[in-house]
Amino acid sequence: MKKVLLLLLMATMFIAWPAVKSYALVTQDTTATAPPDDIVFTEVGSAQDSAANNVVKDTVKKDTVKSVAPVSKSVDAEKLTLWQTFLKGLLFGFAAILMPCIFPMLPLTVSFFTKKAGSKRKAIGQALIYGVSIIIIYVALGMLVTIAFGSDALNALSTNGIFNVFFFLMLVVFGASFLGAFEITLPSAFVNKIDAKSDKGGLMGIFFMAFSLALVSFSCTGPLIGTLLVDAASKGDRLGPAIGMFGFSFALAIPFALFAIFPSLLKSLPKSGGWLNSVKVVLGFIELAFAFKFLSNVDLAYHLNLLDREVFLAIWIAIFALMGIYLLGKIKFSHDSDLPYLSVPRTFLAIIVFAWVIYLIPGMWGAPLKSISAFLPPTATQDFDLNNLTASPASTGNKTSIGEKKYAELFHRLTPKGFDPYYDFEQAKQASKELGKPVLIDFTGWNCVNCRKMENNVWSNPEVAKRLKNDFVMAELVVDDKTELPVEEHYVSTFSKKKINTIGKKWSDFQAATFNSNSQPQYVIVDGDGNVLVPPQGADYEPENYIKFLDKGKAAFQKQTNE
Repeated sequence: MKKVLLLLLMATMFIAWPAVKSYALVTQDTTATAPPDDIVFTEVGSAQDSAANNVVKDTVKKDTVKSVAPVSKSVDAEKLTLWQTFLKGLLFGFAAILMPCIFPMLPLTVSFFTKKAGSKRKAIGQALIYGVSIIIIYVALGMLVTIAFGSDALNALSTNGIFNVFFFLMLVVFGASFLGAFEITLPSAFVNKIDAKSDKGGLMGIFFMAFSLALVSFSCTGPLIGTLLVDAASKGDRLGPAIGMFGFSFALAIPFALFAIFPSLLKSLPKSGGWLNSVKVVLGFIELAFAFKFLSNVDLAYHLNLLDREVFLAIWIAIFALMGIYLLGKIKFSHDSDLPYLSVPRTFLAIIVFAWVIYLIPGMWGAPLKSISAFLPPTATQDFDLNNLTASPASTGNKTSIGEKKYAELFHRLTPKGFDPYYDFEQAKQASKELGKPVLIDFTGWNCVNCRKMENNVWSNPEVAKRLKNDFVMAELVVDDKTELPVEEHYVSTFSKKKINTIGKKWSDFQAATFNSNSQPQYVIVDGDGNVLVPPQGADYEPENYIKFLDKGKAAFQKQTNE
């Protein structure tokens, strides 16, 4: 028994080692918006560093930034991203256990091991091997996704219009499948061939038995796996799909091993029935809701202006309201059985869903909804916003000789209400010289989740907002915009060797080449000549820390001016 447990522990550690290793070696901030091109980073100040050697791009004048401070890194941010992927996989795995394709197999599989093994000790050993086989199969699937796409392709997924539309349609199909429109199945000949190999004895037989479970249950787990892989891949992390599948399979393997060790627990399991299909339907509604996030990514980056914040919220309110009505038994789908009465858990879940709907409704009139603000379209896309009646305007003391703000017609929908930034760095530097204020560069993106969280949770702080409006010239540089630059502004980057032909690529290349970073948000305080005044900063959701950052930048600017 001890040997079996030791083997299980070693196998689990071997599978988890890539994640642990990445945590120890990671040196970058969380990348909320992936750069559009393949970019190789060098040490600031090294012989290869374009900033240290004053590399000049066609669209950025020489000495744009004369002094670059080392970019602060956050190990915890990257750890959190991989942990979030693992925990999301774990959650999806536990949800998969409640699927009608898997839950009824728990007692059957455990009973099979108990009877075939002949002894409890052997049965436990076989069940543990079965669990490890499940983990290996699903982690291998995650690795295949990475190999198929490659790390560079994964980095581009979060802002690529074609992929985002594909993901949207995929999740809609998965949602429809869970609602009972059809079943997603694998070819029966392939499934039968694998199932036949599971009849063999020994370790290979147990492995193919686990493989058979993965294939037979695909109609239920397929949409969950697909959603998890799409989400993990679109985050741009090389290990994302494998870590997500590790969490998923780990959760899936737990009950088989647990019930093999303690068979008496099987008696406490609820009986299979219509409630299993209800779990599928609820997950179907959730799949549909999350599908619209991918559609929103496309809508924002390509300026379609179809899915404004209130439209997005209206769709969510409708979806979750229907979920609540379904839980009350007022609507029924094709595979549902009759609901003679409401169980207590179902009632509590319905209460939670309707409370969620009520929480969302004020957002239709501009309520910040801070708990999900990072997930929603920017508040500036809201057509009717009651906050406009009370929001303080941008400082009136920011009058300059600059006429029309470049790119303002494109990006005003991204800027939080009450702020008045420039969207071109050269104009921001000119305004800085005329107004005698430092420039706060905000490298942001349409699809940057952490940027929305900073804007809604930190910039909304009255003290932060007062400083941003009165003490700084703001430059909002959008790194994932797809708008084509004029032909005469196209150039080949001397840093990434890629063709720069869109506004997003221009600012992404500028950020990477000048500040050695491709993470958003990134905040850099510079003077009118582009000299960096204090070390740049990434996402920090404590307003007090952000205020200290701004005050240091202002003090450094004033000291430089007085010298």
